[in-house]
Amino acid sequence: MKTVTITLVNPPELYLEGQNITPDNVAGKTAAEIATLDVWEGKQKSPLGKYFTVSGNGGATAADTKIVFRGDCTRVKRIGQQMTAGEIVVEGNADMYIGGWMKGGKIHVKGNVDSFCGIGMEGGELIVDGNAGHHLGSSPRGEWRGMQGGLIRVAGDAGNDTATFINGGTIIIGGNADIHVSTHGEGGTVIIKGNAKGRVGGQMVKGDIYVFGTIENPLPGFQRVGEVEQEVAGEKADFIHHIGDLGERHPIAKGKAVYANLYTRI
Repeated sequence: MKTVTITLVNPPELYLEGQNITPDNVAGKTAAEIATLDVWEGKQKSPLGKYFTVSGNGGATAADTKIVFRGDCTRVKRIGQQMTAGEIVVEGNADMYIGGWMKGGKIHVKGNVDSFCGIGMEGGELIVDGNAGHHLGSSPRGEWRGMQGGLIRVAGDAGNDTATFINGGTIIIGGNADIHVSTHGEGGTVIIKGNAKGRVGGQMVKGDIYVFGTIENPLPGFQRVGEVEQEVAGEKADFIHHIGDLGERHPIAKGKAVYANLYTRI
């Protein structure tokens, strides 16, 4: 795998839209060619080389290309957006929309990310060593399709509205989650190793949620149906099993209603 190192040397005054910085767009290019890729600071379009130094050439294909970001990328949005293969490593923090609509490959952020990361994700892996903002793995505003597939793993906490309209894939939060988890969920799995603030699974139709800690304000639309032992994210534990949201419409399969599952650790 060929490695392209992109180092921030001229921080933007506003925020950079970096959706062109993907293994798909970098593959087959020299460092000089990569430096000519377009980025936007507000309404102004500029070459990538205005802000970053670039070293190393892309691989023959996206799958053979790794991009490493160095420097403070707190003001760089949309890294890895719609990528299909390859690898991206951010050696620090990054801004919003990281891994949005990604279809494959791997993104590893070694710091925190802001909101809307992994939205509309269809495949691949997004790993965040720090905390994530709001709307993690959710649908874009005005859209009813959220995360479709892939894996999002956040070591720390996540903000509100995680996994809104989730249809597939898995989100693992190592810390706590704020309000609204899997709202309008139609599938997929969300695992919260810490506590959840409340409104977990509201208007959820299908899918699974696991909460290892406590839910501060549980919804009345979930009914306790039993207890189960399961291995979840590498940890075996006993859970109380609830089904819901009972106030929503639910599909029928083999003559029985299909419900979402909420598991809270005993």
